[in-house]
Amino acid sequence: MLTGTTTAGEEPRRSAEAAVGEAVLTAQFASSPRGARLARRLAVRRMEEWGHPPASDVSCAAALVVGELAANAVQHGRVPGRDFGLRLALDEVSGLVRIEVADADATTRPPVAPPSSDPDAESGRGLLLVDILAERWGSTPRHPVGKTVWAEVSTDASTPVMALLSG
Repeated sequence: MLTGTTTAGEEPRRSAEAAVGEAVLTAQFASSPRGARLARRLAVRRMEEWGHPPASDVSCAAALVVGELAANAVQHGRVPGRDFGLRLALDEVSGLVRIEVADADATTRPPVAPPSSDPDAESGRGLLLVDILAERWGSTPRHPVGKTVWAEVSTDASTPVMALLSG
């Protein structure tokens, strides 16, 4: 069920600085399981500072997306000696939290659609979760090296995904 993925040409433009009505967090983490865990925890803390308590649907969705993208950066995008980056941006005007995870491996890009996974497999469902929780997601090359995988999660509690989380 691919509903929200965009191609590289469709990705909205954004500046490196926060726009009016936008709150931003940027951080670097060691490319390790501990780094991925810390990224998720920092995202939950920042969502709380932005008015979304840890148990809220928006915070839970953001935490899951950050966790999956960070885990993928560690597992599939790790380059020895290089960290991965996290950028969270809350845009109150559009009602979206944009999550970006950048790693140093430009050769491994996520698939255009989430792969179908074996129900008995121990892994392989991360991008399926991202696809369900995000309004849209994709990846872009990062210059001079690497890629950024991004997802946009709605802050609107009435969206179908948020209704599923709270149901």
